[in-house]
Amino acid sequence: MIERPMPDTLFFDCPDCDDYTEHQILKGRMGKASIDGTFKCLGCGRVSSENIKIPALLEVPVVFSDGDVSEVTKTTIESNDIIALEDEFFMDDGRRVCVTHIDVEDGSNVKKALATRIKKLWVKQFDLLSVKVSVNDNRKTYSLRVEAEPDDEFVVGTQLQFEDFDCLIHAIKTKHSLVKKGAAEARDITRIYGKIRKKRYDVLDFDDDDDGFDDEDYEFDFDDDDDFEDDDF
Repeated sequence: MIERPMPDTLFFDCPDCDDYTEHQILKGRMGKASIDGTFKCLGCGRVSSENIKIPALLEVPVVFSDGDVSEVTKTTIESNDIIALEDEFFMDDGRRVCVTHIDVEDGSNVKKALATRIKKLWVKQFDLLSVKVSVNDNRKTYSLRVEAEPDDEFVVGTQLQFEDFDCLIHAIKTKHSLVKKGAAEARDITRIYGKIRKKRYDVLDFDDDDDGFDDEDYEFDFDDDDDFEDDDF
């Protein structure tokens, strides 16, 4: 457990709003597990003096992976946090990660755990994803990848652009279903399926004022009797 700095605001129940709202700390004294102070609800403006319990901050070891590179570091989580596989969060150093494995004290295999039970977290870099794409040309299927941020959406019926061809998306497989209409976020996608479309190139349109070749700008004075030999060129 590490010492927690005094926050600017806290979330707790407001009886006037009948909701869980954000409160500004007008003045307060930090204890080991609570703040004794005066608070103002930012929803309705109610001011009250209360003793509000706060979760402790725990420092947990983290095995961080970015592709083939791994390192051991640490980050802080709150004692009342419930951490689950595939949860996304920002570590103390600002890196965005996704939970891939949770080690708990008793060694059991769990999909989620209360922070106080966690012995170690295994996470992977989650700033940029490599999304698998299967592209078919009616004869063969090619396996490719496209980079995307977790929030990026892919829509059935739209095209992905590659260097040599375009790919028309006709289905998206997610962790939960097969999407044949609509969209899915990159974080949920396990594979995109598409058909090859020939890449279209824009045709350059030269105006009359462009520097393109125009035979009217040139005069050619060839006599009918001129003979041309290979050595002339």
